[in-house]
Order: sequence, then structure tokens, then C-alpha cells
Amino acid sequence: MVRLLANPVILRALLLFFATASAFVFAIWLMRTLRRNIAAESDLGSSAAPTLENLPFHLYNTVIQQLKQQKHELQVQTLAEQRRARTTENFSQAVLSNLSSGVLVFGVNGLVKQANPAAKEILGFRSPSGMSAEAIFRGAVVDSPDASAVYTNGLADAPLRLAEEVNAVLREGSQCRQVEADYITPTGRKLRIAVTVSPVPAIDGSILGAACLISDRSEFEQIRHQQQLHGEISAEMALELRTSLATIAGYAQQLARNRDLELAPELAGDIANEAARLDRHIGGFLATERATEVSATRSRPAGSKS
Repeated sequence: MVRLLANPVILRALLLFFATASAFVFAIWLMRTLRRNIAAESDLGSSAAPTLENLPFHLYNTVIQQLKQQKHELQVQTLAEQRRARTTENFSQAVLSNLSSGVLVFGVNGLVKQANPAAKEILGFRSPSGMSAEAIFRGAVVDSPDASAVYTNGLADAPLRLAEEVNAVLREGSQCRQVEADYITPTGRKLRIAVTVSPVPAIDGSILGAACLISDRSEFEQIRHQQQLHGEISAEMALELRTSLATIAGYAQQLARNRDLELAPELAGDIANEAARLDRHIGGFLATERATEVSATRSRPAGSKS
């Protein structure tokens, strides 16, 4: 045994074995100690109530959770408001697109912000957006008695242009104005338009712009003119009818009083000729009246009452 320990190789091997065994035992002891500490801290964290030392940490976590909840609620509310706004905008666009009357919306800078298809068709512009009232109406003069005639020139009898009505509403924020004017499209077509200019107020009472409701009254003016002309023709026809009846009555009285057999056929022929002429005039008048009624019926919008 002493000889074995005296051997340096064997001695080195024994020392290495004892060192390795000691390190292994120390490692096992250290691992068990760490495991017990971790388990004790976990039990303490799960079962211990908040104390004065860990209370700020719990308050911080509570505030963070509340802020996250409020952020989520705000996001949901914002999305709902955006959906409602898109729905309202789509509904407004659908209504404007299907209106038979034209709608122009001017901004506070006096330029068109929005125009529906009817306005483009009536005014003859493919895209009036960004145009001013002067460029659109191009000198159209208002002749409605409701229009004010004094703005900047101070002349009470000066002609008022339709563009000035729009600018007056934008500038003064005045009430709704209803005017009529003769309008010529860029292609040269003459129209009679009725325009209602209204301010677009904001919630605080300021002016966001002006809205123009435009109606094409050319067809109605033509029908009115035809009716007026028809009334004049009717008056003339009534006068002529009365004259013809008086003539026939005079011939009849002469025929009744006359004993001359040679003059009687002449008077009877005059009565027949006057009656035939009266029949031609009345027939032509009735045919014209019938044609006017048919034209008015065809031009009348569907569902309207006479």
C-alpha cells in the first residue's frame, strides 16, 4: 500500500478522483439548496397578501390594466364612429346622385367642393369642382323679384348677377335666396333655371359654405308660353266666333224680311259660306288645342297631377 501511494501516477489519480467526487457532491447540495429557495419564493409570492413594500407594484399593474382597457374601448368606439361616418357619407352620396335637381356646394373660398350628376348635366360642365361661381354662371343675370339689387355698386336698378347671390351668401351668411335667371351652357344651349342659394352653417354658427339647388325650368317656361299663346288665340277665336255669329244672324234676319225670291238664294249662300268658314276655324282651333294637351301630358313627370 505504501508502495502504491509512493507511486506518483497512482497518487495523482487518487487526488483527481477525490476532487471530482467532492465537486459532484457540492454541486448536488447547491442544486437542492437553490430549488428549495425558488419553491419558497413561489409559495411566498402566491400566498402572501400585498404589503406596504409591494403595494406600489400592485397599483402600477392595476393602472396599466385600466389604461389598456380604456385604450381598447376607445379603439372600438373610434371604429364604430368611422363606420357610422362612412354609412352617412354613402347615404348622402346616393341621395345626391339620384336627385333630379342639381346641387352645387361651394366652400368658404368660393370654389365648388361637390356637384351631383344632375348639376353637371344642367349646367353643361363635366367636372365643375374647383370652379368659382363667376366661372360657372358666367354673367347670368337674376330677374327674380326676391333678389336684392344692391351689393357693391350702390345702384338700386343695377342688374344683379347670379354669381353675386352666391358670393353674398358666403360673405354675409344671409338667409336662403330663391332666384331665377336665363342661363347659357358652354355649348350654347339656352336654359331657364331656378336657383335656391342657402348657407351651410357649422355647429358654432360660422359659415362652412353655400349650397345651390338648381332646377331646369326651360320646359315649364315653354309650356307656360304655349298656354299664354293659346289663351291669346282663344280670345281671338272667341271674338271671331262672335263676329261670325253676328254676321250669320244678320244674314238670317235679312232673309226673313226679304220677299225677293232672287235675293234669297244669295243670302242663303252667304250664310252657308260664313258657317263653313266658322267650321274651318273652329276645327283648326280644336286640333291645335288637342295637340297642346297631348304635348303637355307627355312632358308632365310621371305621378304628377294636373
